[in-house]
Amino acid sequence: MSKRTIIVICLLAACAVIAIVPLLAIKDSEFGGADGAAEEVITAINPDYQPWAESILEPPGGETESLLFCLQAALGASILGYGFGYLVARRKYKTEAAVK
Repeated sequence: MSKRTIIVICLLAACAVIAIVPLLAIKDSEFGGADGAAEEVITAINPDYQPWAESILEPPGGETESLLFCLQAALGASILGYGFGYLVARRKYKTEAAVK
């Protein structure tokens, strides 16, 4: 194996460890979002607080909200991947054209 392949495998393993260890180490915990935590803090500070804006679209359940978040993440990753791939390919073909 090349040195680059070993580095990629090690980085992927590190990513997996970073993602899995908290899930296994912290028992009976709920990983909530920032919106829920902010709402709890605001309610603790001012119990009479009324939000001044409403959501435009209320998803019917938690699963739909998770689906929309995953789609948003996939779309963003696709755009970034395309952009980086385009930049790398552009540089590659520029250097190939300069050599010819």
